[in-house]
Amino acid sequence: MPRTLEGQITMEKTPSYFVTKEAPARISSMCKGTKLIVVVRDPVTRAISDYTQTLSKKPDIPTFESLTFKNRTTGLIDTSWSAIQIGIYAKHLENWLLHFPIGQILFVSGERLIRDPAGELGRVQDFLGLKRIITDKHFYFNKTKGFPCLKKAEGSSKPHCLGKTKGRTHPDIDQEVVQRLRDFYRPFNMKFYQMTGQDFGWD
Repeated sequence: MPRTLEGQITMEKTPSYFVTKEAPARISSMCKGTKLIVVVRDPVTRAISDYTQTLSKKPDIPTFESLTFKNRTTGLIDTSWSAIQIGIYAKHLENWLLHFPIGQILFVSGERLIRDPAGELGRVQDFLGLKRIITDKHFYFNKTKGFPCLKKAEGSSKPHCLGKTKGRTHPDIDQEVVQRLRDFYRPFNMKFYQMTGQDFGWD
């Protein structure tokens, strides 16, 4: 990590930290006062998105439906598949709470980040003890991407949108499979809402 000067905040982003078993202990031993920001989204949408990304790199992988179930007839979900495993947020959070108090973790809703980026980033700025500088005027909605974009990136006169790996069209997934996944995640989501004190409205 770079040396942080007085009045500066050093930030580091790695999506896999939240689901990596060893990460909480390592980060805690480096700096117990670290503030953590976790962006979460509906685990069913997240799993489909994960699959879509893999599919773009490996077009010959099995269907989403066949990877989702250990046994399609009984409806048994394959929790060893990482696309499913990652969305069991309550399980991952339990590991983090062994090393960090809940007050040091901010949970950002991926859905609200798309609907109201300035509102969610307002929460982030408050959490980090920063003056609210980023507001609605910094964003516009890109209809092609389906995501908000920054009107002007730092040090540039051009707008900045998420890269081409974001906002891909998801494949059509059998609605029965989607419903089975919703039923599977529901108890984990409820536990996660309890643990975080936030209802993310996934269902």
